[in-house]
Amino acid sequence: MRRRALCLCALAALLAGCTRYFFYPDSRVYEEPQRLGLAFDTPTFKSQDGTTLTGIFLHSAATPALGTVVHFHGNGGNITSQWGFSAWLAKDGFNVFIPDYRGFGASAGRPSESGAVEDAVAALNYVRSRRDVDPDKLLVFGQSLGGAVAVAAVALSPAGVRALALESPFSSWRAIAREKLSQFWLTWPLQWPLALFLVSDRYEPLKMIRRLPPIPVLVVCGTADRTVPYEEGLALYRAAKEPKELWTVAGGDHVQAFTLFGVEYRPRLVGFFKRALLAARPDKPTGK
Repeated sequence: MRRRALCLCALAALLAGCTRYFFYPDSRVYEEPQRLGLAFDTPTFKSQDGTTLTGIFLHSAATPALGTVVHFHGNGGNITSQWGFSAWLAKDGFNVFIPDYRGFGASAGRPSESGAVEDAVAALNYVRSRRDVDPDKLLVFGQSLGGAVAVAAVALSPAGVRALALESPFSSWRAIAREKLSQFWLTWPLQWPLALFLVSDRYEPLKMIRRLPPIPVLVVCGTADRTVPYEEGLALYRAAKEPKELWTVAGGDHVQAFTLFGVEYRPRLVGFFKRALLAARPDKPTGK
């Protein structure tokens, strides 16, 4: 009886936390922005429902900036633990804006899938409104959960976005929930119904990526990713329209392309963004 009661308690806890699996926010300051050695400001802005959000805007080391990268980070911590994945782009001539979703860092509210997407759309609108940003030269970079958020945000608000880069993305909120539920014996038999009824796929990346305008899409996946299986990113790449690129990081674990393998992949990402900025805008005619 005691074992049964413990199992039921464990199952109840998993059920209660299933929809929150994707979000592990905190408000701890992991690193002060001054240590980045870059000019920056920390604006606040409003999400679509009025929730107050925060972010950090890193100014390009070059003047004028080549463009502005909007970085949608992964599911843990907050921007002070995540900006290391993209701050280096400021030294290569790009502005970099990293927003915190609701419930992360100093942003108000509680995390949710739909809330994160609303926040991402608001972040794009905020960047477009800045006087020091060319709104026709936006580049979006999403990692892990931020990849799913980025795909939806660009599909819903594509104005001025010239390219989308995704690292370690998943193709479906429900699919990745099933994958995690299958790893525990208690929830393994229930992985399908739990994912179906407790996880929303309103903004399923596989569906949203088909709604993107014809901008360059880059998918970067590690073959040894223990958090999001390589096949998840591959499915997303296959669903994307041309032009698109797939970079396979041999032996790479989760979001390691621009850190552990940065010597190779950082210059390649800069090149990808530069080529996208030089290409004709997809919403502008090229004929005479």
